[in-house]
Amino acid sequence: MNTLSYKTVSANKATVNKQWVVVDAQGEILGRLTSKIAAIIRGKHKPGFTPNVDCGDNVIVINADKVKLTGNKFAAKQYVSYTGYPGGQRFISPKELMAKFPERVIEKAVRGMLPKNRLGRAIYGNLHVYAGAEHPHAAQNPTPLTF
Repeated sequence: MNTLSYKTVSANKATVNKQWVVVDAQGEILGRLTSKIAAIIRGKHKPGFTPNVDCGDNVIVINADKVKLTGNKFAAKQYVSYTGYPGGQRFISPKELMAKFPERVIEKAVRGMLPKNRLGRAIYGNLHVYAGAEHPHAAQNPTPLTF
């Protein structure tokens, strides 16, 4: 048995193979969809996954305004933000957020599933969310991905 063939190969910025994929969020459940998107952005679906390297794919999400939430979460769930001033805590429900910025519901869910460090902030840039069915990334030739 050749023991030299069992060396662990770690990916780096030069050897990683990044691709573009497009995901249709129409009729999908928010948490189930975003957990799969977060794994793709992180690169966990690839056999050469390296935890400290951006080895994931670029993900384009279309029809973000047609995503579903189960139960009463659409009205009862609340996103909390803080302005930094006394009494500056703000609450918004997914219903109100979908009316103003439908992309942010998916963006917030995916961002919460990424690592809370420098790499997590960097790979968050690989997510592109659009409310409608059109996206400006046709030049990258994204492959459609279904779950």
